[in-house]
Amino acid sequence: MTKRIRTRLAIGITLIAVLLGISIPKYRSFILKSKESVLEANLVATRQVLKQYIKDKRQAPHSLQDLVDTGYFRQLPIDPITRSNSSWRPVIETVVVSAGQADRGITDLHSGSSSISSNGTAYSTW
Repeated sequence: MTKRIRTRLAIGITLIAVLLGISIPKYRSFILKSKESVLEANLVATRQVLKQYIKDKRQAPHSLQDLVDTGYFRQLPIDPITRSNSSWRPVIETVVVSAGQADRGITDLHSGSSSISSNGTAYSTW
């Protein structure tokens, strides 16, 4: 190989390395933001279903599987951060379902991830 070809090859490889160095962090950031958007959407949908279940059944579900068994979901949504639908952390509280009637069950849920989001908060607090 001539010196000129080696120089061009070195410049080309350097240029590719610089472009990869710029694009990989941006790609990772894009993927993280996408996962966070899906997590937010799944939380909103599941919280709406929980409210509807309590309204319809006049009781809070005792497990998240109750939402599947009664047809509110075909399957539980996936937590995109943990990549699982079994890592959700349900919030169990007493809820008033009608005048003078209260029931203890799931009223909310959070991500099962202990990681920190891109905005600095723990996913488990979302």
